[in-house]
Amino acid sequence: MKRIIFSLSCCLFVATAIAQSAPKPYGVLPTERQLRWQEMEMYVIMHFTPTTFQNKEWGFGDAEPAIFNPSNFNADKIFAAVKAGGFKGLTLVAKHHDGFALWPTKTTPYNISASPFRGGKGDLVKEMMDASKKAGLAFGLYCSPWDRNNPNYSKPEYVNNVYHPQLEELYTNYGKLYTVFFDGANGGDGYYGGAKEKRSINASDYYDFDKIWGMVRSKQPMAVAFSDIGPDIRWVGNERGEAGSTSWATFTPQSPVPGKKSSPGFVKEEVLPIGTRNGDFWIPAECDVPLRPGWFYHPEQDGKTKTPIQLLNLYYKSVGRGASLDLGIAPMPSGELHSDDIANMKAFGDILRATFANNLAHGASITASNTRAKSILYTVNHLTDNDRYSYWATDDQVNTASLEINLRLPSKFNVIRLRENIKLGQRIEAVAVDSWDGKGWNEIATATSIGGNRLIRLPKMVEAQKLRLRILQSPVSIALSDFALFAEPAAVLVENEKANLDAMVNAKKTWKLLPSQDSAAIDGNPATWTYVGDPKREHLLIDFQKTQTISIIDFLPRQDGLKTGMVDQYLYETSLDGVSFSIAAQGEFSNIANNPVQQSTVLKNPTQARFLRITSKHTIDGSAPTVAEIGIR
Repeated sequence: MKRIIFSLSCCLFVATAIAQSAPKPYGVLPTERQLRWQEMEMYVIMHFTPTTFQNKEWGFGDAEPAIFNPSNFNADKIFAAVKAGGFKGLTLVAKHHDGFALWPTKTTPYNISASPFRGGKGDLVKEMMDASKKAGLAFGLYCSPWDRNNPNYSKPEYVNNVYHPQLEELYTNYGKLYTVFFDGANGGDGYYGGAKEKRSINASDYYDFDKIWGMVRSKQPMAVAFSDIGPDIRWVGNERGEAGSTSWATFTPQSPVPGKKSSPGFVKEEVLPIGTRNGDFWIPAECDVPLRPGWFYHPEQDGKTKTPIQLLNLYYKSVGRGASLDLGIAPMPSGELHSDDIANMKAFGDILRATFANNLAHGASITASNTRAKSILYTVNHLTDNDRYSYWATDDQVNTASLEINLRLPSKFNVIRLRENIKLGQRIEAVAVDSWDGKGWNEIATATSIGGNRLIRLPKMVEAQKLRLRILQSPVSIALSDFALFAEPAAVLVENEKANLDAMVNAKKTWKLLPSQDSAAIDGNPATWTYVGDPKREHLLIDFQKTQTISIIDFLPRQDGLKTGMVDQYLYETSLDGVSFSIAAQGEFSNIANNPVQQSTVLKNPTQARFLRITSKHTIDGSAPTVAEIGIR
């Protein structure tokens, strides 16, 4: 008996010691619903109202309900397409700005029961909810606060007797929701029951968001609430689907966050993609972007569906930066998704499944420069167990550290995944990754914010067996949960390179080279090249005509088989005004004489610039430098 008591006492002592040794959380932290949202990574939002049948992007609320009669609507088929794309949920626009409700609401006669759909007995919201359950995907709802049909919009009667009761109906009768969505379009021209006029409201006061958030928390406690500034998820500040290359989940708005009275003022859109380091609230970004040019279906946009490669690039710029990807889908008037939309989403999903099926770092031998309390709870073994919340940690006083990763075999990869245990906050501020070539370490990647997910996509495939991760900056001890390596399929690399070239050619049409006779360096044709023969001028100067964010600089040497003037040492400088320049990168192009392929230089930190100056520090034969193409990404 004494032995048992002694053993229990020891266990309690050890458990207490372990608990005391856990890192202290840093800053504000995510809620449980925000953690579940982070794990979803990407989902879709669907727009389908009478506006579709009018071939408009925003309806005025004047469409007759009789036009809403999709002959081939099948919610199961829509969810099958969404699931094939790898998306984890769907948000239905149950009511857009036109005010037409897709469910038989008691609040307004302008609803689906007034249409011929299902003989006037239809409930499209319920059909979508049921299909989501069959598909095993999450379901969310968007009900527009702005109503361009309702005659009482801008009066208290609309909010009290229509809008709030609509939310009550939706949040009560349509199952568990993963999100509720509110956008910033409020007030303006409309039909308003026949009063064709403009109406203005003060959104922060008129809708009574404190009451709305209370309703959300009461009826849908696990639903993340999205609006421009939260309270759970913020807008990324653009509809391109791109978060900032540095992206903080913490955020301090300059206007009241509904339900969070301690926040002041409004928010500048340029802050939204980046967030606020050490912000007052945990409000990560959602990146919304339509699959087609518009949010609603338009027949003239057939053939303009985003390609699988374009979707993949958006994935890396949203999910890969710790945000989410919210892709807009839009059925045709028949109620079906266009075949191009279905095919491109599936091809995108196939790429993701093929890329992330095999973690090349699994089973690797990893050594750390420091492990917290030398405890098995915080060892490097947790970095490859595919668990977001088990983690390697360092001692309190250690906020820079390194890992050496020995793979089982030499491996080719072009995607590096890093994650922090965000239950302890967003901690890391800068990292670098090196590969070992048998003689020394070569830096192959850098990143700033990590957070819940960071995907570093290298400009080309790297082959290595030994890697090093350096955590360069963190205000507190490190709590890293994931290190993974992946390789995109070869066909994807080829397609992506072609897509990058096409995009580069289009972007460069507005650029100017100073002087203009050097234009062959930006004409998008690798067969033409610029010969910089003036001994008084040793550089090219590019004016982008507007400020650009530069993460990678591409240099293509002449492609005509000759080596004359081939640059092997370079200097890249950037400027906002064309007068004051700063060094962005410098170094050498190794083995360029024997392998004259595109040289992609990844900048340590993404740089804002209007001007790029390229200086040749040396050519392999000592003659004046040549260049076929210059590009940026």
